[in-house]
Amino acid sequence: MTPDLPAWAAIPVALLVLAGAGLACAGSLGLLRLPSFYERAHAPTLGTSLGIAAIATASMVAFTVATGKLHLAELLVVAFTTVTTPVTLMLLARAALYRDRIERRAGPSGAGAATLPEKEAQGPRPPA
Repeated sequence: MTPDLPAWAAIPVALLVLAGAGLACAGSLGLLRLPSFYERAHAPTLGTSLGIAAIATASMVAFTVATGKLHLAELLVVAFTTVTTPVTLMLLARAALYRDRIERRAGPSGAGAATLPEKEAQGPRPPA
């Protein structure tokens, strides 16, 4: 069992946890309230990255003070989240862009979405 945190450490830890939870909540609300996919994709991404960083910092401070040893394992969580979240956003945005281009080619009725225009179906032209 870990000892109780002193007040000088408990207050910053509590503030960091509340800030992280608030950022995650703001990202979730952005996901619900923003109109287009592209706008909705950014809010949770930023909320996740910044919220996880704040909560991980709170965890590092709490366990460092409670045990008397430096705890840096949470930096791995922050590093992996910081790297993977934007990559996921880019992949989702590219897939949505591709989908939008295919739907735009098909026209407003949606007919012909599976077929490509004749020029593209023939493939690339040989060099002249």
